[in-house]
Amino acid sequence: MGSFNLQFLYCVVIIALGYFLKTRGIIKEKDGEGLSRIIFNITLPTLIIVTFHDIKIETSLFLLILIGFLYGICIGFFALFLFRKKQRNIKVMLGMMVPGFNIGLFAYPLVEVIFGKEGLTYFGMFDVGNAFIVFGLSYLIGSFYSKEDVKLDPKTVIIKLSKSIPLMTYIIVVIVNLIGLQIPSTILNVADIISAANMPLSLLLLGIYLNFTFDKSYIKLMVQFLGVRYGIGLLIGISCYFLLPFDDMFKYTLLMGFLLPTSVSVLPYSVEFEYDQKFVGTLSNITIILSFVLLWILANLLISS
Repeated sequence: MGSFNLQFLYCVVIIALGYFLKTRGIIKEKDGEGLSRIIFNITLPTLIIVTFHDIKIETSLFLLILIGFLYGICIGFFALFLFRKKQRNIKVMLGMMVPGFNIGLFAYPLVEVIFGKEGLTYFGMFDVGNAFIVFGLSYLIGSFYSKEDVKLDPKTVIIKLSKSIPLMTYIIVVIVNLIGLQIPSTILNVADIISAANMPLSLLLLGIYLNFTFDKSYIKLMVQFLGVRYGIGLLIGISCYFLLPFDDMFKYTLLMGFLLPTSVSVLPYSVEFEYDQKFVGTLSNITIILSFVLLWILANLLISS
């Protein structure tokens, strides 16, 4: 227990370092865009390769993909219904932010600390279903209600999904694993070296993007959003934990996965479709802080049980 909490403290220190470097002007928030591209397109895909290349993928793990996808669909449309009487732009922003989870940037470094490689495998499968929500449903919600003339045909969605290097890496590596092919050792060795940078870079980026200033007029909307996202997430997560007949790691994944922060992809969507970027960014920051606290509490409860 003490060792785990010490590792969690290290994560907090690295996040705080990123925030400190930003406040001192050593690193600009705009620098985070380049860092996020490195993480999503290089360090995270190499971590996926290292994690999935030689594991035995149980049939039950594919259910995590389905659960992640169906949960996103259901809660996404529920949010649109719940906030249907809000102004169009408010309804859309909340509708985009409710369904998707920040797994690659936020969850992976913490899961690696808590559960090790086994945890990365389970959360990775959950992230495959989540990716279709983040790059599909959330984008479609933003597109459909925007004033821009945006195509919503299946080809556009497929192209959007195919541009996600982490998602494509998941799919390719899982297929390679299932058919029994071996990835060359040179590629694995290089990937292993690069993947080691994913955790510290991800935590630094979280600190760089932290922002504690927001418009007080947003408070009521923020409380409603957090109540829906975390209230439903906690309810469904606890239900899955006690009712599903699967191993503990499977249940831990759902219990903690439904409490992860909103996806970082929503911010570029708000830019593309001209929604309130400050509102989206502020609310995203709040979910990061709240999720971090909730996961620390849950992790301590799970490890001590």
